[in-house]
Amino acid sequence: MTKKNETIILGIETSCDETSAAIVKNGRDILSNVVSSQIESHKRFGGVVPEIASRHHVEQITYIIEEAMKEADVTFDDVDGIAVTEGPGLVGALLVGVNAAKALAFAQEKPLIGVHHIAGHIYANHIVQELSFPLLTLVVSGGHTELIYMDEHASFHVIGETRDDAVGEAYDKVARTLGLPYPGGPHIDKLAHEGEVTIDFPRAWLEDDSYDFSFSGLKSAVINKLHNAKQKNEELLVENVAASFQESVIDVLVTKTMKAAEEKQVNQLLLAGGVAANKGLRQKLTEACEQHGIHLTIPPLSLCTDNAAMIASAGTILYEQGVRSDDRLNGQPGKQL
Repeated sequence: MTKKNETIILGIETSCDETSAAIVKNGRDILSNVVSSQIESHKRFGGVVPEIASRHHVEQITYIIEEAMKEADVTFDDVDGIAVTEGPGLVGALLVGVNAAKALAFAQEKPLIGVHHIAGHIYANHIVQELSFPLLTLVVSGGHTELIYMDEHASFHVIGETRDDAVGEAYDKVARTLGLPYPGGPHIDKLAHEGEVTIDFPRAWLEDDSYDFSFSGLKSAVINKLHNAKQKNEELLVENVAASFQESVIDVLVTKTMKAAEEKQVNQLLLAGGVAANKGLRQKLTEACEQHGIHLTIPPLSLCTDNAAMIASAGTILYEQGVRSDDRLNGQPGKQL
């Protein structure tokens, strides 16, 4: 491959239960994005088992990188740098990707770029559309619920975050109580569209000036409602419980996000993270942005869940800014943005 005035980055992502490698050109053109999911391996346990995740990454990482290179029809001569997720995530899983990236960077004499996992989710939107600053991102996933303000590339200011359960975590715990398979989020979303809002579950608004979130009380309210109904032999329609729970979640997410977007006078609003695949959230946020005249960008479903293309996209920005990591790069499970 001949390339002039192009930046080609190999991205590697192993923060949780997806092993992924991708080749991205100029931060936005996906040449390949290979993802190996472990959902079937973890489903019987009702959640991700860290040791099993790490072993799967070890088994898959070399093959996945080779497949991404082959699919993109590139060699390491074409690659300008190697971007890898350094955190946050499961420490064992992160170490597999980080050490693979370090080994390749050393052997091929390529720059190494450590990327924050959440920055990757944000830059999944950059693949879809050029970012327009200032902007606001609502990050919603199994481990994160945050509002992040950006006034320029790679400048992240967390203005709101969860004080307890992340929204994806709340979905999974409620789903488990309802007897739904793992991962619970998609199942609740599907049921919510089949049911009606018949239960007025609580909404935690916190202080008037706070952009923070709290879903622990809502989760507990749903679980208590189900347990009380069972004790009284009352029948609750699962789809109505799902619809009522999701209504409460989305109401808080959309209201706080729109308030922040208007107060910060942003040019663009982004949705990012695994829960960005939720149809109910996508619909309500789209409607709210249309009403308020705010430009909204949402990635396709394939870029909402963990993937290496988003890491390569974020890594491209860092590469062009001259950011480099050295051989001390390590997995950081609790890394802050």
